[in-house]
Amino acid sequence: MSHDVLSTPVVDTGKTTDRTQSRARAARRRKTVVMAGRALLLVAVLGLWEWFSRAKVIDPFNFSMPSKIWDQIYTWVTHGTALGSLGEQIWYTLYEALLGWVIGVVAGVVLGIALGRVAFLADVLGPYIKVLNSIPRIVLAPIFVIWFGLGPASKVASAVVLVFFPVFFNAFQGAREVDRNLVANARILGASDRRVTLQVVIPSATSWIFTSLHVSFGFALIGAIVGEYIGATKGIGLLVAQSQGTFNSAGVYAAMVILAVVALVAEGLLTFAERRIFRWKPADSDD
Repeated sequence: MSHDVLSTPVVDTGKTTDRTQSRARAARRRKTVVMAGRALLLVAVLGLWEWFSRAKVIDPFNFSMPSKIWDQIYTWVTHGTALGSLGEQIWYTLYEALLGWVIGVVAGVVLGIALGRVAFLADVLGPYIKVLNSIPRIVLAPIFVIWFGLGPASKVASAVVLVFFPVFFNAFQGAREVDRNLVANARILGASDRRVTLQVVIPSATSWIFTSLHVSFGFALIGAIVGEYIGATKGIGLLVAQSQGTFNSAGVYAAMVILAVVALVAEGLLTFAERRIFRWKPADSDD
């Protein structure tokens, strides 16, 4: 009995705690260094851009400069644009992109899961989806303007066709990659096809679907902007078209900066939602 007690390994909790704290400090230091590196890179790029423009190394009329771009954004924020307030233009574009994104995501997930689960549907519809995917979808924007007019419907349609395909293919692949043992066990327990799809296939494919959501919202913004650029009554894309028409390069870049900020905010919200949903997954050491 005494031999068993002596041979039992003793875990040094103090060393384990120190090791955990050391890793946490290293992770915080790395995050700080990465953020500092990003900030320095941004400052360096903007500084060189400003200096090259002022020194006439690059043409300031065509390439503008960061200070003029900032002045343009400040003017739009404080005095509005020729189309109305800047907030109204951002909301109009965001509304079109969000609506197109939601419709494209829902359609892509539903059809992707359906074709991933039903081989007959995949065999029948597969060639048509491949043909539609091969069409350059940006060129459909003028057609949508002809069909739906200058209102938001044509921009929503452009966003839908750009969002649908990446979401569809990820949902389709996620449904195909479900662990067959999970499906078999669910059937053994008496689950119907509907319950297997809802409780096994869709949860298993969620990580695939979320991967496509990060990319697809950017596509939705592109669809809305391209539609507005071709023909619209308001929106960020129309600001780009007007700035280009008046040779205001600062206005074009200012609109691009605003779009980048909107996209980054949306990406942050999606990342937050993904981490909340997948809290059970181990954290990536590279994050």
